[in-house]
Amino acid sequence: MRKAFISPSKYVQGENELLNLGFFVQSYGDSALLIAHPDDVKRVKDKLDFTSNKFHITLVESGFRGECSREEIARLKKLAREKNCSCTIGLGGGKAIDTAKCVAEGEALIIVPTIAATDAPTSHSAVIYTNDGAFEDYAYFKSSPSVVMIDTTVIANAPTRFLVSGMGDALSTYFEARATSRSFSKVNAGLPNGVHAGAAPIARGTKAALALAKLCYETLLEDGVQAKLASDSNKVTTALENIIETNILLSGLGFESGGLAAAHAIHNGLTVLEGTHHYFHGEKVAFSTIAQLVLENAPKEEVNEVLAFCAAVGLPVCLSDIGVDSITGEELAQVAALACIPEESIHAMPFPITEEAVAAAIIVADQLGQAFKQGRKS
Repeated sequence: MRKAFISPSKYVQGENELLNLGFFVQSYGDSALLIAHPDDVKRVKDKLDFTSNKFHITLVESGFRGECSREEIARLKKLAREKNCSCTIGLGGGKAIDTAKCVAEGEALIIVPTIAATDAPTSHSAVIYTNDGAFEDYAYFKSSPSVVMIDTTVIANAPTRFLVSGMGDALSTYFEARATSRSFSKVNAGLPNGVHAGAAPIARGTKAALALAKLCYETLLEDGVQAKLASDSNKVTTALENIIETNILLSGLGFESGGLAAAHAIHNGLTVLEGTHHYFHGEKVAFSTIAQLVLENAPKEEVNEVLAFCAAVGLPVCLSDIGVDSITGEELAQVAALACIPEESIHAMPFPITEEAVAAAIIVADQLGQAFKQGRKS
């Protein structure tokens, strides 16, 4: 059986870690293309100036236009060549990070998230959009980022909703990896550079990936509530440090080397509902995780544990929590159909999947969430 595991070459995390950025740039040369939204640059300008001066490096600001599009990628590649940049830095949220991955193409790349909202920073993949923001394609590279650098002080001062959303994304990691391991399904870690996912040689997840995914879930339960409180106060605590590592590293390694299953596919299906468009990825994944547990008929104790966790940190537990106050049979069928297209990860579940079963799981998950919220009020 072919197995695969992929990870960044280095992961560093700590308070004011951004002050050491120049040290890592220096290992590649004396300049770097900085791909970041102007607002994110402004947030950390003092630290960028300090590290640039201390390590005698030049940070070439890209004027990032906000979209990971083919046109923007081409423009930034040209700029990097013109300025003879030694490496690429992706600083900020998901689109800046993905654009940096596409510009670097698996070569010297430093990722610096300013929020802990998803597990994308560690991965060797990116999502490409049109200039108008519509999904276009996925890109896979020969390696994960060279360095993932986390300044916990910066993340502690970001809105707490981002951290909580990251916990929602991380919540699915163990349950999806568990399902994938039971079905011996393929994982993203086996995808080579330039090969479409459907044509890649199959690789299964490793025991190490499943263990990391389980630790991801255990840490959420142990430290999630205290981390949220620390973020509310803009303070770095041990619990916040643990959840930042969970949201970014444990979840990132867990999803890419452990596999995705129903939760992310159901999330993708839910995006056809306009009401969900105002909610973050991880918020929708949290509800979709409950739907996956219903779909696989998970033990009642496990479902209740997940519901209690979500409620405690402020994650959605029912459809109205993600902007869907009502849903017609036709809309539900559309959601289920999109979740079940042949290339979706839902087919990594260890049993046959039907659109009818997915639709039923969504409705029952919604009812369970509503009942749980009502029980907390009474």
